[in-house]
Amino acid sequence: MGVPSNHRLVALVPMRHHSERVPGKNYRMVAGRPLYAYVLETLSACPELEAIVVNTDSPEIQAGIAARFPQVVVLDRPEHLRADSLSINEVLAYDLTQVSAGFYLQTHSTNPLLRPETIRAAIAAFFQAYPEVDSLFGVTRLQTRLWDGAGSPLNHDPQALLRTQDLKPVFEENSCLYIFERELFQHRRNRLGERPLMYEIASEEAWDIDEEWDLKVAEALLTR
Repeated sequence: MGVPSNHRLVALVPMRHHSERVPGKNYRMVAGRPLYAYVLETLSACPELEAIVVNTDSPEIQAGIAARFPQVVVLDRPEHLRADSLSINEVLAYDLTQVSAGFYLQTHSTNPLLRPETIRAAIAAFFQAYPEVDSLFGVTRLQTRLWDGAGSPLNHDPQALLRTQDLKPVFEENSCLYIFERELFQHRRNRLGERPLMYEIASEEAWDIDEEWDLKVAEALLTR
């Protein structure tokens, strides 16, 4: 099952020019291509998406997309939305004023290993469960012994010492993928509603570029 014919689904991909920990991260060359190219190629292979929209303040990214992905809509990020500390929700709120749709799928250029099949399956899962669920977000399963800052166990009994594969799983929000209604976001100013669906994504596919080391690992995997 894909997107119902009476719904319009648009992909939103915010891309900042500046990055503190990995300079020029979004447009760095990785395995022969700029990082942003991977997610745009992936989204372009998902026929459920009626449009792909990139919000960026980067002249490099704007020029590169115009040359490589002419079908992608580029929004020039306004000056008041360029601060490092700004919440992504403010950027998304602006996008919704520029691009009208009933539903939005948001992802990042920093997840270059995300596959079209995964995105398409997530879209199908969301619309199959909608309206019992009102949003979707990607998660990664963790079955490891977790502790808080005070040294207390979070998800296990140290006296029992179960094998990690026998622990009850917990899930990390991996920021790979969000699906939400326009009306929901306008009401809550948030991508997540009151009844979100967690969509599990394999850890090797959910690899996120946050540090230089992450970039090196992703490049090695993409090269293979």
